[in-house]
Amino acid sequence: MTEQQRTSDEEVPTRIGQARMLLHGGDREEARNRLGALWQQLGPDGDPLHRCTLAHYLADAQDDPDTELAWDLRALSAAEDPGTGRTTPYASAAALRALYPSLHLNLAADYAKLRRPDAARTHLDRARAACEALDDGPYGAGVRAEIERLDRRLRED
Repeated sequence: MTEQQRTSDEEVPTRIGQARMLLHGGDREEARNRLGALWQQLGPDGDPLHRCTLAHYLADAQDDPDTELAWDLRALSAAEDPGTGRTTPYASAAALRALYPSLHLNLAADYAKLRRPDAARTHLDRARAACEALDDGPYGAGVRAEIERLDRRLRED
């Protein structure tokens, strides 16, 4: 790995965070542009956790539900198939596994928006099953609560 690649890997979380701030501040287009450029720079051999995180936020930055679904599918794919298999400080198997509940929850929500309740239910069930990887802290509690909210919504539809 070259010095430039090492520096790039180290800068990725910061650049993702900056784009996230834009996204949460309402500048979806600029966030999309920055995340998209970073996605291109990382390429298919980039750190799996970085690719997963980037795809997740790219999904959140989309206006079109089908495009959001496509990015959420990429996020899950990056978590399930780390590609190069290289180990990094970021992409441990445990770190990627801990994202599964949220990744499947996002997919369930995407499918619900697209009026595909069977696919939504499948991913909601997968999210619930993957919750064993979560701790009992605020993040885990929040994901579990969102799973239950979406479950109620799907039952009401």
